[in-house]
Amino acid sequence: MSDHFAKVRLKLKNLDLYAVTDIRENSRNVLGKIEQAYQGGCDVVQIRSKELSDHALLDIAIKSRKIASFYKKLLVVNDRLDIAILSRADAIHLGQKDLPNDLVRRCLRLCGLQMAIGRSTHHIRQAREAVRDRADYIGVGPVFKTPTKPGKIPVGLKYVKQVVSEITLPFVAIGGIDKNNIREVLEAGAQGVAVVRALFDQRNVCSSARKLKEIITEFK
Repeated sequence: MSDHFAKVRLKLKNLDLYAVTDIRENSRNVLGKIEQAYQGGCDVVQIRSKELSDHALLDIAIKSRKIASFYKKLLVVNDRLDIAILSRADAIHLGQKDLPNDLVRRCLRLCGLQMAIGRSTHHIRQAREAVRDRADYIGVGPVFKTPTKPGKIPVGLKYVKQVVSEITLPFVAIGGIDKNNIREVLEAGAQGVAVVRALFDQRNVCSSARKLKEIITEFK
């Protein structure tokens, strides 16, 4: 295991605030918001877009890699292993229908890389499978209803509590979490919280991140 990969895994075990982008256009404003997220205390920024071209997505990922390195924080790419490899991301985050972990690791070895693997889960059965597949961390949700996952039925706080009681992997609760309900999620036992609109839909991303980080710190 490389020193860098060991540090990535250690940071994943101790992360508090995980920012997930929902990028719809390639602009300087996007990178500015990503930098503000790190400045405000986010431990991780995940590059996620369902609309950008491959070229535009790679451009943002490469530039975000530089920003993450400057702040000594983590960069994750959602779904796209090719973009994650080309941008030298710290981790790839995968959904239930994406590539299996063993195949991802095989591809990474062929590229001479080590990269953490995160997996979205919506049921305790999927969390157990992630443990067996040696995921490095999991996403738990959507906890609440969210427009970023249309059609997904919220799993609620019950699933968060199940994961806390049974799963030893690092995890982040995600889905509809904001300053108004984040305390409920933390009280359920979540150590890390992932947010989308609660950061990137706000006028001041840095200030919003700081406020969320302060709330999380209260529960430490």
